[in-house]
Amino acid sequence: MKDLLRLKTSLTEEVEGLLNEQIKMEARSSAVYLAMASWCERHGFDNSANFFYRQSDEERGHMLKIFKYINDVGGAAVSPEILNIPSEFDSFRGVFEEALQQEIAVTQSLNRIAGKCQKLLDFTTFNFLAWFLNEQVEEEYIARRCLELFEVIGEEGVGQYMIDEQIVKVTYEV
Repeated sequence: MKDLLRLKTSLTEEVEGLLNEQIKMEARSSAVYLAMASWCERHGFDNSANFFYRQSDEERGHMLKIFKYINDVGGAAVSPEILNIPSEFDSFRGVFEEALQQEIAVTQSLNRIAGKCQKLLDFTTFNFLAWFLNEQVEEEYIARRCLELFEVIGEEGVGQYMIDEQIVKVTYEV
């Protein structure tokens, strides 16, 4: 039966596996952003908390988009188990440093999958991934600009308060 179903999809098992790994990565990113939102809220950084709540929702949306794609093309999306989500972070700045590292890791993962799709001539999935790759330009840009606020404003005195006020103003325009 499995072989019969595999014949009904152009999605290779290898790409399906990579996409399921990406689902897990997006789910983990969503959970980590939620933890960051909680940390920020507990430490009085309400704007940053709202920023991370939105980021968490976005990552969950990305996960669902990939999940649906796998099923739409005849594969089997797997609901991931997510463990070991941190609840504490070293500092306000550390939260944003980790956010940028997370976005870079997501971009690298998507690039690996896109590269594999090209190698396997799976241009359908490659085209599907193009949206995500473009989205990562925005995600990394915003994470970098947020982190730069720590350098530009500084954290002394009312600096952290000012940074929290500016976080909501960081946007990406093409």
